[in-house]
Amino acid sequence: MTDPLSPGAPAPTDTFHRRTAAIAEQLPELREGLARWLGTLPLSPERREDIVLAGYEAMANSAEHAYPGGQPGPVDVRAEALPGRLTVTVTDYGTWRPPSGSNGLRGRGLLLIDTLADHCAQVHRNDGTTITMTWLLG
Repeated sequence: MTDPLSPGAPAPTDTFHRRTAAIAEQLPELREGLARWLGTLPLSPERREDIVLAGYEAMANSAEHAYPGGQPGPVDVRAEALPGRLTVTVTDYGTWRPPSGSNGLRGRGLLLIDTLADHCAQVHRNDGTTITMTWLLG
C-alpha cells in the first residue's frame, strides 16, 4: 500500500474544514473533530498530538482575543494533507490585538504554536487573522 503522505504519492482527496462560533464551549468539539480526521492519516501519535495542540491553541486565541465585547464571531479550521506536508489553518474574522504583557502564566500561545509546528505564519488583516501551521512529513 502506498503511503498517501510520502513524496510523490497522490494527495488524499479529503480535507478537514469546520466553522463554529469562536467561543470556549465550542472548541473542544472542534479539536476532537480535527483529532479524528488526523487519526485517518498515517501519523505518529506524537505528531498527531502536536498538530492537535497547536491547532487548539490557535482556536483558543481566536476565541479569547478576536472578538472583544462578548460578541462571538466565526472561526474556520482547515487542514489539508499533501505529499510531504500537512497544513492547518485557523482563521477568524475579528480584530487583531497584539499580545499583552503576561504574568508568566499566560501569553505563550503563539510561542507554543511556533515550537510545535515546523513552520508558522500569521497574517493580520482588517477583517481578521489567519494562522497557518505546517508540518513536514516523510
